[in-house]
Amino acid sequence: MVTMTDGMAVPNGIRATDPPEPDWHVPSVGLWHMRRAQVSVVTLVLAGLTGLSFGIKHGDLAGVISSLVVVALGLAFLWFVFRRYRAWTYQERHEDLVVARGVMVRRLSVVPYGRMQFVELTAGPFERMFKLSTVKLHTAAAASDARIPGLERREATRLRDRLTELGESRAAGL
Repeated sequence: MVTMTDGMAVPNGIRATDPPEPDWHVPSVGLWHMRRAQVSVVTLVLAGLTGLSFGIKHGDLAGVISSLVVVALGLAFLWFVFRRYRAWTYQERHEDLVVARGVMVRRLSVVPYGRMQFVELTAGPFERMFKLSTVKLHTAAAASDARIPGLERREATRLRDRLTELGESRAAGL
């Protein structure tokens, strides 16, 4: 299922900007809304503080220019955050879970159900505001742990229960 495209191993040739194939799932659009809100608030606060400090020290024009520079940097970072959001995909296969992520460095994690020790569902304060959760998979090898952020609560609960069930049934056969 992993192919080489432009020297980069990606699942089925998927790129961060391509829509996922039907059997690949993506995080909720709420994750994008949450990340956009976080970047926007931080950008506006930094732009205001930068503009104020430069305006006091070097004059009004310097304050306006410095604020505009911070806003431009915030917009560039927002573009990167959007690409990062689009890069998350996951696929439930017969024997394992595949999680793909990454913009500049594309990462593909394959976690066999039988190797899962436990599946954790977390939701920080911002995630709770946007009714989202993160599913974290833990295995004996810390390097093979995976997470899927930005899932709606119902989907996160469904995935956690399914992975737990599959993990228990596969581990029983070991």
